[in-house]
Amino acid sequence: MAPEAPQPPFTPSPDARRAASVAMGRSDTEAGLDLAALRSERLARVRAEVKKRDLAGVLLYDPINIRYATGSRNMSVWTLHNAARSCFVPAEGPVVLFDYHNCDHLSEGLETVDEIRRSTSWYFFSAGWRVEEKVQKWADEIDDLLRQNGGDNRRLAIDKCDPAGTWALEERGVALSDGQEVLEQARLIKSDLELQAMTHAIAVAEIGMERMREALRPGMSENELWAILHRENIARGGEWIETRLLAAGRRTNPWFQECSAHLIRPGDLVSFDTDLIGPFGYCADISRTFHCGPGKPNETQKRLYGLAYEQIETNIALLRPGLTFREISEKSWTLPASCTPNRYSVVMHGVGLCDEYPSIYYAEDWDAAGYDGVIAAGMTLCVESYVGEVGGDEGIKLEQQVLITERGVERLSRFPYEEDLLPARWL
Repeated sequence: MAPEAPQPPFTPSPDARRAASVAMGRSDTEAGLDLAALRSERLARVRAEVKKRDLAGVLLYDPINIRYATGSRNMSVWTLHNAARSCFVPAEGPVVLFDYHNCDHLSEGLETVDEIRRSTSWYFFSAGWRVEEKVQKWADEIDDLLRQNGGDNRRLAIDKCDPAGTWALEERGVALSDGQEVLEQARLIKSDLELQAMTHAIAVAEIGMERMREALRPGMSENELWAILHRENIARGGEWIETRLLAAGRRTNPWFQECSAHLIRPGDLVSFDTDLIGPFGYCADISRTFHCGPGKPNETQKRLYGLAYEQIETNIALLRPGLTFREISEKSWTLPASCTPNRYSVVMHGVGLCDEYPSIYYAEDWDAAGYDGVIAAGMTLCVESYVGEVGGDEGIKLEQQVLITERGVERLSRFPYEEDLLPARWL
């Protein structure tokens, strides 16, 4: 099934490139975006979800959730695996941030944070053999906050918590529920300010992608090429990249091989997925496949690229408000049988501060993994394609980031497709 109205490759004008480059001078601590308004509207969305579930509050440990609710950040990657920071957001009442030793100054002045306390850390690296002592002190503090802000309401959502913590709270009569659901639902619909931030992050990613394409040459390693994207992201106020998904030649099939010291050879395909957390903490999740010269792509490479292009464009053309996840799964473009076993994990997924709800699965995977929901205006999605034949030499990775509008779809990622890889019928 071909897309009804395939879009031709998009090439940004020099003026657009220059405008984007000027914008790259900003970081999320400088002028250019009303960050106070952004923080306040996100916190309001969190509180609304807390109230909707009749919770006394939500306790956040995931640094991305803390960032969303308050705008506060500190050692985000490190605290992904060390529970050294948390934040209590009540349905009504003061927001309390528990931060790492001597880090109070990092969040001073944030209108979304009413009180900053030193975190009582009880993960083993920090507490050692005193975990039980520390977790009891921590649980008393959380219990006290619940009583102050929730009264008789003992319902608390937590996004991440090790068993010792959940046991200690349950011993105090706290009824626990899933805080990740609360935050994923709060983060689902993007505001105009969020879209400005996301667009900025995408512009950073696409500048990095352009630098990668300019630098690509035989004999450089996958790691060398991947480092260019990191460099451009950090230099322009970005934060980190979530994966190492870049592979060349036969390492592109099957997908999900991380970049390495493998040398890129003449004629290789180079496929990658940015997974980039850029300025303002927003994600640019875009995939492309380049051809490493000299010479032109062969017919097999072009055929595979054409299939991936057709899949992406067909599935984008489907999207509109009111469509259910199941309808997308059932109506989405069908991979050739030779490529189905190597299919990507999802047809598309949400995106915001990182990959987010929802995940929309292939029809083949619906019974095992699928869940239903409804597409709504204001959602941002990444439409995915991986095309690699079983036993084939190479594979193609493409991905577009889009916004659902009342009229249909607006493309947020604008990096061009590769004209030398597209079959003539798509040009």
